[in-house]
Amino acid sequence: MHHRPFQQVDVFTATAYRGNPLAVVLDGTGLSTEEMQQFTRWTNLSEATFVLPPTPEGRAAGADYRVRIFYPAGELPFAGHPTLGTCHAWLKAGGQPQVKGRIVQECGVGLVTIRQQGEQLAFAAPPLRRSGPLDEADVALIARGLGVAREDIVQHAWCDNGPGWRAVLLASSAQVLALKPDAAILAGLDVGVVGPRGKIGVVGSSDADGIAFEVRAFFPGNNGLAEDPVTGSLNAALAQWLMGGGLAPTQYVASQGSCLGRAGRVHVQQEGDTIWVGGHSVTCMAGEVLL
Repeated sequence: MHHRPFQQVDVFTATAYRGNPLAVVLDGTGLSTEEMQQFTRWTNLSEATFVLPPTPEGRAAGADYRVRIFYPAGELPFAGHPTLGTCHAWLKAGGQPQVKGRIVQECGVGLVTIRQQGEQLAFAAPPLRRSGPLDEADVALIARGLGVAREDIVQHAWCDNGPGWRAVLLASSAQVLALKPDAAILAGLDVGVVGPRGKIGVVGSSDADGIAFEVRAFFPGNNGLAEDPVTGSLNAALAQWLMGGGLAPTQYVASQGSCLGRAGRVHVQQEGDTIWVGGHSVTCMAGEVLL
């Protein structure tokens, strides 16, 4: 066992303890997959990450570091809040990117670019692995599992960018906030739900706080269905879907975690062919972990 630098970071919030926490082991060298997985389960968080040197191929392609992303039941090729939280921790620990203001992360899906925008970090949304409308049987099942009428689902789509999100759009944020999903019906599904917070039916309108959408994310957890406080991968995929379909403006802010007592804020911006997904991060704990 070794003393390894460690941070616990709160992501998609400028206020500590209102976002989505992440455990970051800043030197994962020499740890086995089993050791990483065991530590992740022990943290009792949704994800933990382990920073490693880039592979020779990654370094040649410009990677600043490599990260392995774990959740309690396995490893993820990509996830949004762990990407931003790891980058934040790496920079706080003195990491120096090869190109100022631009960090390149190597992970399971390949290389992901992260940019610094003032106090915020944003990642370039990876391409969707699967898109297009859901099967009608899936839509009917999700409606039942969410406790809404089928006609309450205005639009739907695959939003698979690693995690296999099935996404549905409801008519309003009030409907999204009122959901009481049925764990038995939605068992085994990753379901993302989004609804406008601005004027219903007016693309791009925001509420008085400047927020355009309310988002919730449901996925299989240790004790049935779990809800994620703030989800980078889902928000990235939602942006690609909603912007691509003319359902969202090219720049907006989404809120997530309201029903969990959080206040996640996800900033989305399209520039050319790239959609940037970002927010603030805050280090809540820093020190060493014995691993």
